[in-house]
Amino acid sequence: MAILLRDLSGGGAERVTVNLANELAARGYHVDLVLFRPTGPLLAIIDPVVNVVDLGVSRYRWSLWPLIRYLRMSNPSALLACMWPMTVLAVLAKAVARIDSRLLVVEHKTWSADLATKPWRRRMVSASMRLVFPHADARIAVSEGAADDLARFSGVLRSSISVLYNPVVDGSVLAPEGDGFPPDSWWSGNHRRILAVGRLVKEKDLPTLLRAFSHMRNTGHPCARLLMLGEGEDRHMLEALVGELGVADAVDMPGFVADTRPYFRRADLFVLSSATEGLPTVVIEAMAAGARIVSTDCPSGPRELLQDGALGRLVPVGDVAGLAQAMVSALRDDPDREALRSRAADFSVSRCVDDYERLLLGRRASS
Repeated sequence: MAILLRDLSGGGAERVTVNLANELAARGYHVDLVLFRPTGPLLAIIDPVVNVVDLGVSRYRWSLWPLIRYLRMSNPSALLACMWPMTVLAVLAKAVARIDSRLLVVEHKTWSADLATKPWRRRMVSASMRLVFPHADARIAVSEGAADDLARFSGVLRSSISVLYNPVVDGSVLAPEGDGFPPDSWWSGNHRRILAVGRLVKEKDLPTLLRAFSHMRNTGHPCARLLMLGEGEDRHMLEALVGELGVADAVDMPGFVADTRPYFRRADLFVLSSATEGLPTVVIEAMAAGARIVSTDCPSGPRELLQDGALGRLVPVGDVAGLAQAMVSALRDDPDREALRSRAADFSVSRCVDDYERLLLGRRASS
């Protein structure tokens, strides 16, 4: 089996793809993880039994022929291509290579929301999907909302799109909290600990979170600190905003952290401020830790995960005052931790990889 991914940057989609590759290899399959370049912080958590294949390219435009050569040489029983444009490239490469591999394409985004302000790119991505996705053996979305959107966006029949949840939660996430976490200004002291985890990019709408945190401190709950784990192109802008809002003494931005589980376990509140998602892995990790959750009701995923708000508070996208009020109110809640962990179990690695395994195998009896 082979899995195609650009690299191993620290995004949620990359993390769950690593979980998938590791679990399939643990089940005895030969797994090639095919990368443009074997770079990124998640490289460190790849199981040594997974064979990492370096296509030796840095740009999409140069990747087609190296991918064709790999497919002709390896002819994997199944190929899972993750995220446009890798999904489109995989369909084209398989056609040129003339191999019989079973081909699955998986999209993690809600494309119509992600490209709402980019009409030219929207048309290009939509047209490419419409042309090539029918030639894949299976099309996968990571949530019901993302599947509905993909059908509308690409013109592919909704009935031809499978919904497979991301493999996120393993036993160590669900285990009781331990001791010995490194001390720092966030998880020591009497303040309330607020956590955000994700790439520092436009789609996460972190300025709204920072403004809501500032508003909350000024009007409702001043004894709190915000920890933002992640890295991305918006770091300098966000750091400047922290200074403008006067909250530099209460906001920590240490960068990417490979193992976020201790932070979720210690958080008094987890907040997602995204403008768009597919299925936010971080919300699942927060549920697994039994944390209080506040999330924007963005397309798609949070409402589906939080069962229409039964397991966490949902607020409109971009609503600073509403997010601040929800954060204050959530900190007063006594969450149903058993219900949160029960919902998180729907996204266990073993359960979700079972579904991927069946679809990858198709009618084949072996890898």
